[in-house]
Amino acid sequence: MEKRAERTDPVTEVRRWVIPGESRAYVLTFGCQQNEADSERLLGLALSMGYGRADTPEEAELILVNTCAIREHAELKALSIIGGFKHVKEKNPRVIIGVCGCMAAEPHRVEDLKRRYPYVTFTLEPAKIGSLPAIVAAAIRTKKRSFLLPDAPTVVPKIDEGLPVERLSRHKAWVSIMYGCNNYCTYCIVPYVRGRERSRASGEVICEIEGLAASGVREITLLGQNVNSYRSDCDFAGLVKRIGEIPGDFRLRFMTSHPKDVSDDLIACFPDTPHLAPHFHLPLQSGSDRILAKMNRHYDAPRYLSIVDRLRARDPEITLTSDVIVGFPGETEEDFQATLDLLDRVRFDQVYSFIYSPRRGTPAAEYPDQIPPDVSRDRMRRLLDLQCGISAEKNRPLVGKTLRVLCDGPSPDGTPGIVTGRTEGGKLVHFAAPEDTAGRFVSVKIDRADAFALRGTLTE
Repeated sequence: MEKRAERTDPVTEVRRWVIPGESRAYVLTFGCQQNEADSERLLGLALSMGYGRADTPEEAELILVNTCAIREHAELKALSIIGGFKHVKEKNPRVIIGVCGCMAAEPHRVEDLKRRYPYVTFTLEPAKIGSLPAIVAAAIRTKKRSFLLPDAPTVVPKIDEGLPVERLSRHKAWVSIMYGCNNYCTYCIVPYVRGRERSRASGEVICEIEGLAASGVREITLLGQNVNSYRSDCDFAGLVKRIGEIPGDFRLRFMTSHPKDVSDDLIACFPDTPHLAPHFHLPLQSGSDRILAKMNRHYDAPRYLSIVDRLRARDPEITLTSDVIVGFPGETEEDFQATLDLLDRVRFDQVYSFIYSPRRGTPAAEYPDQIPPDVSRDRMRRLLDLQCGISAEKNRPLVGKTLRVLCDGPSPDGTPGIVTGRTEGGKLVHFAAPEDTAGRFVSVKIDRADAFALRGTLTE
């Protein structure tokens, strides 16, 4: 009876198998900020089971690949890397390899992994991260592989509160406030792989953020597939206001918003709510009403422009960024020109643009009027040319100003003595400073402005 009772606790069961100081876990992440947050929970669960943290897959006995399914390229890259783990498994038969994330919720990918990747031990979809200890324990105990298909679309997964989190940054933190999506944009796989919308209780969110603020975290980003459709005992604007009452020196960001859910109350939070950064990421996707309707976006260009105008009326200094899809099925030159015209009218600080990628299982993948790749590439080039000029124009007035910057650490390009950070509006800044400046708010005088980054001098 005692042995059976131990088996009901997967964490304890796995701890009996791992070798303290030797068994390590490696987590590889693809995709969005939500995936990054999920990976911190996956790693936290691995550490709770007794694994140490591995820096490379070669030194790991538990390898977790947290995949993305938004675009074909991301899936193929993940599959290529997973293929390389065959040699890791051959060298160490104890290695357990799990494929997690959105790709693990696509039935055709799960079947592919089961059939063509015999060294993969299990798949784990995003909605069931809390099941990781039980799946690992079963793999150890039975020596069998497991490939679970997602629940029916009508099933609303429960939210696992209280999972251990191993945060990868000491000064920045992701806080997921809701999961899933109910919008079913015709190009998007997210509702099929992450399930229906469900929001965390506001008290759980507030408690988590209070702890982060007390521990010295300087930037907190609220996450959700459509973060402003959050609904609990308060709406999203109400949650933002409650977070504004939490003591501490930190800035608050959120992403990603859906234009159809931007309320007047949320707009009214700018610029006076404490902690709230003057930045709003508002995906556009297309400036053509006809294409927006085909995308099932639930707004048109005039409604989108109304939101932009109201945000700027509340805070003329707010930074506005957006997402745009180029080459959606059926997009004519006239439709694309409408997108360029809207970008020229709004003058975003920055735009993240993507060429449409068909996703199996979504309506748009079956549309007959797919755009030829050369046409999509040409349109992307023209969009980037326009937005590059706009971004440079938006940044130039910052030259000579001294801005508050949160330093993130050494420059990614490895330039000695150069660090990077973000302004309150989210603009990237490069400047010379000691490496121990990371995690601190500092004042930087802007000396030069390019389209995608600012360069400045530390003034304190």
